[in-house]
Amino acid sequence: MHTSSPDTALLGIYLNDHLAGAIAGTELAKRVAGAERDRDPSGVLDKLAHEIADDRAALLTVMAALDVPVRRYKAVAAWALEKAARIKPNGRLVSRSPLSRVVEFEALRLGVEGKAAGWRTLRVRADRDPRIDAGRLDDLINRARRQIDEIEELRVHAAAEAFGGDAQPAKPSDLGGAT
Repeated sequence: MHTSSPDTALLGIYLNDHLAGAIAGTELAKRVAGAERDRDPSGVLDKLAHEIADDRAALLTVMAALDVPVRRYKAVAAWALEKAARIKPNGRLVSRSPLSRVVEFEALRLGVEGKAAGWRTLRVRADRDPRIDAGRLDDLINRARRQIDEIEELRVHAAAEAFGGDAQPAKPSDLGGAT
């Protein structure tokens, strides 16, 4: 096991990369919640969008506690890339495609999976760094797990609607691993 002292520059790059992902994820979650409002009367996606924005704020809090400066160019690039990603062929010219729903839910899930990995990475450091709130990270990790489950259910239903098939989410054991 390698136990040399941590490189704070690498941590800054890592956290800024996660912040860029959080910015893109927040924008995507807000857009999906708005586009799906008629299909989501219980407000699951609105709640998810608010939580993802809160998670971005939590990351900024951790960065501030660790004296990691925000690299604005990464934040602006992430915002612009999320906007540019909206311009893609989806099989429809003027209306929203069922394919868009599938791809957007997949992108949301991937983003939350990445966020959860970031929280778990910080959790490793939290045991030795009093500036990091380990309990808060545990809460964020658990919330990310719940978000992944919610998004997966929505994704499977969107895929069944778009491509046909069973709208039952696969169990982790069916996928050859665990989430």
